[in-house]
Amino acid sequence: MPDQPATPLLDKIKRPADMHGLTDTQLIQLAREVRAETVSAVSETGGHLGAGLGVVELTVALHAVFDTPRDKIIWDVGHQCYPHKILTERRDRIRTLRQKDGLSGFTKRSESPYDPFGAAHSSTSISAALGFAVARDLGGVVPEGLGDAIAVIGDGAMSAGMAYEAMNNAGHLKKRLIVILNDNEMSIAPPVGAMSSYLSRLYAEEPFQDFKAAAKGAVSLLPYPFREGAKRAKDMLKGMAVGGTLFEQLGFSYLGPIDGHDMNQLLPVLRTVRARATGPILIHVLTKKGKGYAPAENARDKGHGVSKFNVVTGEQKKAPSNAPSYTSVFAKTLLEEAAEDDKICAVTAAMPDGTGLNLFAERYPSRCFDVGIAEQHGVTFSAALAAGGMRPFCTMYSTFLQRGYDQVVHDVAIQRLPVRFAIDRAGLVGADGATHAGAFDVAYLANLPGFVVMAAADEAELKHMVATAAAHDDGPIAFRFPRGEGNGVDMPERGKPLEIGKGRMIRQGSRVALLSFGTRLAEVEKAAEALAAKGITPTIADARFAKPLDRDLILSLAADHEALITIEEGAVGGFGSHVAQLLAEEGVFDKGLKYRSMVLPDIFIDQASPADMYAVAGMNAEQIEAKVLDVLGVTRIGVQRA
Repeated sequence: MPDQPATPLLDKIKRPADMHGLTDTQLIQLAREVRAETVSAVSETGGHLGAGLGVVELTVALHAVFDTPRDKIIWDVGHQCYPHKILTERRDRIRTLRQKDGLSGFTKRSESPYDPFGAAHSSTSISAALGFAVARDLGGVVPEGLGDAIAVIGDGAMSAGMAYEAMNNAGHLKKRLIVILNDNEMSIAPPVGAMSSYLSRLYAEEPFQDFKAAAKGAVSLLPYPFREGAKRAKDMLKGMAVGGTLFEQLGFSYLGPIDGHDMNQLLPVLRTVRARATGPILIHVLTKKGKGYAPAENARDKGHGVSKFNVVTGEQKKAPSNAPSYTSVFAKTLLEEAAEDDKICAVTAAMPDGTGLNLFAERYPSRCFDVGIAEQHGVTFSAALAAGGMRPFCTMYSTFLQRGYDQVVHDVAIQRLPVRFAIDRAGLVGADGATHAGAFDVAYLANLPGFVVMAAADEAELKHMVATAAAHDDGPIAFRFPRGEGNGVDMPERGKPLEIGKGRMIRQGSRVALLSFGTRLAEVEKAAEALAAKGITPTIADARFAKPLDRDLILSLAADHEALITIEEGAVGGFGSHVAQLLAEEGVFDKGLKYRSMVLPDIFIDQASPADMYAVAGMNAEQIEAKVLDVLGVTRIGVQRA
């Protein structure tokens, strides 16, 4: 085990209650030790580093001032929660972060009472905090009790409409509610849009104001002798760049901005707010992502997501690549298509690097749009781009596209607009766990009339599907691909449009047909090799399309085999369900076909390696082999029937 930092004060802190007797000087020391422990732990596990380092002082101050878990601290997105976990009875497991049977990389209700509300998607914290505040005032009962509700939300998350919906409602209800705007000018990518510019103007001239002068939006919090002076200061500041006018108009008292790394500012502000706040209040805190660890501070993404690394140098220990990643294949292919077609444009929601669109933005900046954490807007914006004669690629992770589903239905599908949905992180994703799994997109898209839904079996197929989408102007089309490396297959020089609704035969066999949709095809082929050693030679086909289905291929597989098994990296209700519907309507089951559909199980699978997660799902080669043997009535000694 690498040398761990000396943390004499932190060693005495098992839970937040242990912090309540510490002096301010000791709390400053504690923050230094928490930062060192965070860096040390993430160096061993990998994960989200910069976000947590940016809120170390804020985390220590919150737990020192408030009474958790009775008081509810709700971390927006949750990837900045590692320091919080260190201080809330989980330090002994902090080096299991994002690993199988270890701590989640996000807040998680089932993990600890100090995580009152789980999160891994953005911009939910204010809604959740308001819910806790109302439950408190209505007499709700939970084991830890209900005290203050504190939402900690980043400036990037404030680009999402849900945050303003919640603030509007909170301002109307006038409940005691504390929102801390953690303003670091850096979510994953630099935040974009008018809101980011507004926040920048708030502290452009006077970044760190004295607490009393900052109280122009929180006059009622001050002792009476100070109120008149604060009111005069408020009047003087009207019309100036510094001020929380927008938040005040939403019904919030505004306080700040203050230095989020200065405990001498944080502690008195939080103590005063706790003692005197009545209605909703927003505290504007300025922080620096990656604070206190030079390699993170100097990185372009401020150490947002890292693999294991050397603490001294910051050098990350990344395994060598054996094949290009699916994301890079998509990004480079889209560039090739855009070079030939000036109507192709790209839209992403605060994930230009994660989706590979940073390359597109560099080459074609006028045709690439990062809309911020605003998937609903991104989908409708793409729809109108299509209506205006452009060929938009709406590029989002599967799990984040869920946030824009009504817009997919109402603004895209019903109007039959040719939006191209490039869906990254399909299937199980590993260390980010259930919140980031791409389990549902096939089911929620393939049931929409007029939608074309594809899944790439390998990186070469992905290249063809990008070309297919680019050429498709007759309604919406989607293609999905997983996180990680491809299979190392031979790559075509250019992608070629596929015939819509036509799959491909991979291998002709007998008795049982394996019909794969997506990248489980590689596992299907491994299973077939093992079955061949037992004298069973399955037919293998790649469906390519979940909608429209290749009716001729499916019906011929059903007619020529005694059993048909579909395999997909998605939940029930997707490809296999559509195949079953076709077979039922065609009366195939009346003739005795044995049919099975291998899908993700009806559970949320916790973080682990992708291989371990697919083992839990029962979808690795060995389990596919077992399913075939079971369907054919062949038993294996020592192996439980699938």
